[in-house]
Amino acid sequence: MIAVQHAVDPLSVPSDAPEHCPGTESELAGKTEACAGCANQDICASGQTKGPDPALPFVRERMSNVKRKVLVLSGKGGVGKSTFTAQLGWAFSADDSVQTGIMDVDICGPSIPTILGIASEQVHASSSGWSPVYVQDNLGVMSVGFMLPSSKDAIMWRGPKKNGLISQFLKDVDWGDLDYLLVDTPPGTSDEHLSIVQYLKESGIDGAVVITTPQEVALQDVRREIDFCRKVGIRVLGVVENMSGFVCPSCKTESQIFKPSTGGAKRMAAEMGVDYLGAVPLDPRIGKSADYGVSFLDEYPDSPASAAYMDIIDKIKQILGE
Repeated sequence: MIAVQHAVDPLSVPSDAPEHCPGTESELAGKTEACAGCANQDICASGQTKGPDPALPFVRERMSNVKRKVLVLSGKGGVGKSTFTAQLGWAFSADDSVQTGIMDVDICGPSIPTILGIASEQVHASSSGWSPVYVQDNLGVMSVGFMLPSSKDAIMWRGPKKNGLISQFLKDVDWGDLDYLLVDTPPGTSDEHLSIVQYLKESGIDGAVVITTPQEVALQDVRREIDFCRKVGIRVLGVVENMSGFVCPSCKTESQIFKPSTGGAKRMAAEMGVDYLGAVPLDPRIGKSADYGVSFLDEYPDSPASAAYMDIIDKIKQILGE
């Protein structure tokens, strides 16, 4: 088992870095009270740590075997982003000839292992790097959730340590040849997002799928996420409206839970000039499937939500040119 406190790039954050290390890229590097006594204080203060990240060549080499790299984003938490990532992974890997990987960079809230039914697994290291945990032969996963002693353990890291772990996920994980690498991100536009863009910029990001729910309080944050994508040069593949109405499992009748008071995702997508991929209704069995770590698409293929998922996934494939 890999101890989480050592799962950082020593070139980004030294293993003996102080708890409140400002990070080597900060203007305060080596100059704060927290830096007192750190072995690297003089180097950081001199600015010698700035420059091209030494991990970039290794990331490029690893990512050269990955055909498509897709981010799943949302400015708002709780909109079903990780659940959508899992369904996307299961749908892609339904074709035995397609190799799919899911990288969970939601460092403080890693839910992908639970949703995929592999929460009890551990990461193993070999001479070729870290081995992903496999849900099935053609669906591998990497998440910090595999590295925690307990699912109750909180991860209290500042940006530099998060960035170091993401760097290791990209340069040290032996993904092999992948058709798709899906990156599940936390809410917002912060450290994890900037790190992914920085490390994958040269090897290319094929695009981002942005997830939202119908209500305006979610759409506000999603507009910011789309703006983030534009500022860092990420193509927005489209917007998905999740939890769009409620499907009764018995009578299959749909009713609105989150009312789209400002027109919902479809109107927002039109206003922002991005594609609207579709809407997924809220089926309570989606949550049940996530808790039990099984594919909702396989368990409930007759649900309107499954039909919506497959329609959206087909559109994503078409946009990617598959």
